[in-house]
Amino acid sequence: MGEMTSEGASLSAGIDLSQFYQVFFEEAGENLDNMEQLLLNLNIETADDEELNAIFRCAHSIKGGAATFGFGDVAELTHQMETLLDKLRRHELAPNAAMVDILLQSGDALRAQLGRHQGSGADAVDTTDLLTSIRALVEGKEVAAPVAQSAAPAPAPKPAAAAPAKPTARELELQVGPLSDLSLADNLVELFKEITDLGTIEPLDGGVSSDGMRRYKILTGSTDNDLLDLFTFHVAREQVKLLPLGPGFGFHEGAPGAPPAEAPSKDPGYGFFDDAPGLPSGSTELEAQAQLPAEAPKAVVAKPAAKTEARPPAGGMDQSTLRVSVEKVDQLINLVGELVITQAMLAQNSSQLDPALYQQLASGLADLERNTRDLQESVMSIRMIPMSGVFNRFPRMLRDLAAKLGKKVELVTQGEATELDKGLVEKITDPLTHLVRNSCDHGIELPAERIAKGKPEQGTITLVASHQGGSIVIEVRDDGRGLNRDKLIKKAREKGIDAPDSMSDAEVWGLIFAPGFSTADQVTDVSGRGVGMDVVKRNITQLGGTVEIDSAEGYGMKVSVRLPLTLAIMDGMSVGVGDEVYILPLASVVESFQVQADTIKTVGGSGRVVEVRDEYMPVVELEQVFNVPRFDFEHVSSIMVVVEAEGGRVAMLVDELLGQQQVVVKNLEANYRKVPDVSGATIMGDGRVALILDVGSLVRRSRH
Repeated sequence: MGEMTSEGASLSAGIDLSQFYQVFFEEAGENLDNMEQLLLNLNIETADDEELNAIFRCAHSIKGGAATFGFGDVAELTHQMETLLDKLRRHELAPNAAMVDILLQSGDALRAQLGRHQGSGADAVDTTDLLTSIRALVEGKEVAAPVAQSAAPAPAPKPAAAAPAKPTARELELQVGPLSDLSLADNLVELFKEITDLGTIEPLDGGVSSDGMRRYKILTGSTDNDLLDLFTFHVAREQVKLLPLGPGFGFHEGAPGAPPAEAPSKDPGYGFFDDAPGLPSGSTELEAQAQLPAEAPKAVVAKPAAKTEARPPAGGMDQSTLRVSVEKVDQLINLVGELVITQAMLAQNSSQLDPALYQQLASGLADLERNTRDLQESVMSIRMIPMSGVFNRFPRMLRDLAAKLGKKVELVTQGEATELDKGLVEKITDPLTHLVRNSCDHGIELPAERIAKGKPEQGTITLVASHQGGSIVIEVRDDGRGLNRDKLIKKAREKGIDAPDSMSDAEVWGLIFAPGFSTADQVTDVSGRGVGMDVVKRNITQLGGTVEIDSAEGYGMKVSVRLPLTLAIMDGMSVGVGDEVYILPLASVVESFQVQADTIKTVGGSGRVVEVRDEYMPVVELEQVFNVPRFDFEHVSSIMVVVEAEGGRVAMLVDELLGQQQVVVKNLEANYRKVPDVSGATIMGDGRVALILDVGSLVRRSRH
């Protein structure tokens, strides 16, 4: 866990808050994601009040949690962001592009700060320039976006930005109590140390309590509601009072030089807000309201309005969602998998019974099979999460990349609600990121070039996700320049790759997946090193997926990624070799056929090939690969199954085809050890363990 800036804050109210860290970090991450999306979608010319309020609430939630846990650097930055956003939503300032850029940069800085506190081991984040820029924006000054990133000019604006805050500073009396534990009041002092822009605080009771009360003098420019929002994370709201600094401030009753007792009673209701416990009533309330400063009613009215907006969505979220750790979901899926296996064993054993004699048992087993299947589908859907979680990463990345390359690009997403297994979502993010960057860098032309071609100056990159059969298909399309067939063939020959002119278009497009292949004319920090597309294809292939490219020169390009919906359950074909059963992933199976012994040829003394429709394929004998024991020595295998992976095909020699079925994938490496040419295992209906073959490994084996 990262450093805590306030030990007292972490033990607020005598409770160890460290148990809530993970929940805070997750919620803060969600708020940052939400804030980034809102900022990217914000139309600065017609900014909607609800959008500005939503962005404000995100920053406010992060600030509150950070102050509670003592993350002072996070609280300070979010406090400044909140000040700027508050002026925007009150229409005291008009939003502009510089504000959006600096708020986005602030979000990046907050992620780094939170990562450090979470234990990433990163260095402390210097937010001096950002804070200076935000303060300048709050004062209505123009700030160019790069100012927040440059180190040299940053110190100069500091005094100018800080100076105007002094006239608005107020002197207040803070009364805290009665408290059973007086040390709780010290947490409020720590807040002022951590969030320097709050102002200053000093005790006026000499550190000595009177009837469990502590009293402080505060010099601050913040509103009463802002202060109360922070204070009530450590002390109950009804135990905090903010009063104007009076002539008798700081004296205890009966102390030498204390003013008469009736002097404080002139303001009996000050410091209370609507619906606060202990609010005076009748004429006393009217008298108290008459003595409030002019700006106080404005703050009291506006702030609760924002909070009442925030409460219903938050309450609805708590009622409709439940945060559960991935480990618990995986354990549940594993147990349901065991139930599926047990049900299959019962069904297989009961098939030998006479249904006429055991009609009730047969009916119960049929119900069990149906309910087990429904339960399995329901549990598997828990791990399924929408693709919007992946797609939402790209608008910000594309915005920054397009600005860097001097291009204008619009991102369009379709099918965000399409669901994919969480494990696949985590692994597909990097390949998709590279494909999107590739489309922006290589595909989309510069605005002048697009206009010369009669295209709109703004290019479009489209992300589409859809279900097709038992797979999910993700497409990355762009309306850029497309692939140049002649250029690809020329580059391939320069790299020493065999590329005859007779190659089909699909084969030419496939050249970009070759290791070290790049069409970029010069190496930049974006592309040109030839490391990327080959890794994309390899990673997707490892997930049991495929990549296809379609292109039309001058009109654009489309990359289609096809993936299985889940890695926990798969469709497989079971084959028998001797007394052993092996599972082949159905997605890899091309065809099966009977073969005659004389159609298998020997090559080079040891290698064997078989001719299938004028194409010779390597033969893989599973009996030899896995040393399967045989007792019927005269038996000759006569069935071949053609499988495909990593761009190659092999023919596997087996004894029999047992059928097609859904199997629950078990991790063999975690439960036993890594076995060559095996990707996992499953338990069959009769209780036997069947190995799931790694087709890619067997294809690579045949090449050597």
